[in-house]
Amino acid sequence: MAKSKESSDRENHGARSSAPPPYQASPDELVRFYRDMLLIRRFEERAGQMYGMGLIGGFCHLYIGQEAVVVGVKSAMKETDSLITAYRDHGHILAVGSDPKAVMAELTGRSGGVSKGKGGSMHMFDPQNRFYGGHGIVGATAPLGAGIGFAHKYRGDGGVSVTFFGDGASNQGQVYETFNMAELWQLPVVFVIENNQYAMGTSVERSSSETHFHRRGASFRIPGYEVDGMDVLSVRSAAEDAVEWVRKGNGPIILEMKTYRYRGHSMSDPAKYRTRDEVQKMRTEHDPIDHLGEALVKAGAASQDDLKAIDKEIKKVVADAADFAQESAEPDPRELFTEVYA
Repeated sequence: MAKSKESSDRENHGARSSAPPPYQASPDELVRFYRDMLLIRRFEERAGQMYGMGLIGGFCHLYIGQEAVVVGVKSAMKETDSLITAYRDHGHILAVGSDPKAVMAELTGRSGGVSKGKGGSMHMFDPQNRFYGGHGIVGATAPLGAGIGFAHKYRGDGGVSVTFFGDGASNQGQVYETFNMAELWQLPVVFVIENNQYAMGTSVERSSSETHFHRRGASFRIPGYEVDGMDVLSVRSAAEDAVEWVRKGNGPIILEMKTYRYRGHSMSDPAKYRTRDEVQKMRTEHDPIDHLGEALVKAGAASQDDLKAIDKEIKKVVADAADFAQESAEPDPRELFTEVYA
């Protein structure tokens, strides 16, 4: 049977089959990327300390090691674009520009938090910065992100939904229902799969028959490619290419970010499913912040003293956030009944 013109066009709409070359950043952009990634790293380190002190309750999933992914992606987005992610969300909400004080206060369950202390670590929310969560249900961000994409298309505002989820979530059935609908309706969605290679604690090789997640949309005619998620410049380049391609009305695309988390899945995970040597090798050879710092010095964009000054400044921001979180008031019990449905 002959293919319809529409079907043929969808298969030949000119998407890339591989990631573009790394982004050529200006010295100022390099410094901004470095600063943004370092803020996430230092924030998460402090969050881990506060969790150990009993100041943060419930689950707590740290983003240490994966900073280049969200910083690179966010730098390619426009103000009209939206971002949604899963429960490892501290780095994402910081990347969109939310106040670190409000983010840390949310972790400690205080009224000064971005979700008024009702969301905690996994359910951050900041619609003013077009950040729509923070979601604890594995794979839920795919259909929610498609819904945001539908809203952008319905309103005709030119916005794109940048939808994050992990390699573990990629095996959920709702993800594929979403792929089908997103392509069928040509929704402006960039699906960003953060492949940190272990899901909760099972390696990709043991849990997935198709380990190249950027290919997961092939049966729905959704293009995708793999990106070095430990290099912020590679991420920026790929994200810029994908966002603009989607913005032109070509429908969804998948970016598989090959990244790595240094800590356990959550604070309660001893991560015994991998060796210390493996983690140290990743830190030594692929750390996104160290490598960008070295590039800054080599390019003459910053000196070692400049990097130390940035670190000192960031540590002060994080320390102030931690103080604010501990000094902020507990939520009023009546908050339990507010904003439940709206």
